[in-house]
Amino acid sequence: MDRAEFNRCVELYSDAVYRFIIKHTADEADAADIVQESFVRLWEKAETVNFKKAKSYLFSTAYHAMIDYFRKKKRFTGNFDFNDDRSSLHPASPEKVSAFDLKAILNEALDRLPEIQKSVILLRDYEGYSYEEIGEITNLNESQVKVYIYRGRIALKNFIKHPDLVL
Repeated sequence: MDRAEFNRCVELYSDAVYRFIIKHTADEADAADIVQESFVRLWEKAETVNFKKAKSYLFSTAYHAMIDYFRKKKRFTGNFDFNDDRSSLHPASPEKVSAFDLKAILNEALDRLPEIQKSVILLRDYEGYSYEEIGEITNLNESQVKVYIYRGRIALKNFIKHPDLVL
């Protein structure tokens, strides 16, 4: 990969990688640092990374940098409770749910997922990656990816509980 291809990668993928990371960290500065670290690593490996594989490489690198971030910050515990009181998130009447309320509910539900489930759901549903590509990014096989997505979606469904809220 040459300099022009690297710059093209920055143009094409920086926003998508940032969106993926910010959903996990919820801190703009930390997300920007992780994205920058991912592009630094891409530049360091530019001679060995094919331009056509750069997107997958960036997401994979960002994912691993994010895991390192959580380990350093000691935020990654993997303990999530879907049975706590969420009444403040649900409006009294489903007809009065605004797009903002729905986004808040979905973000709250996503934040309660274990990191691996959150990652695969974001990669699949927000970024549009195939199961195979998600497996490459997360170092999982395709069936594991499908299981994590299924379990994550079930957890999201149980969190929301009111199908009318999603419509």
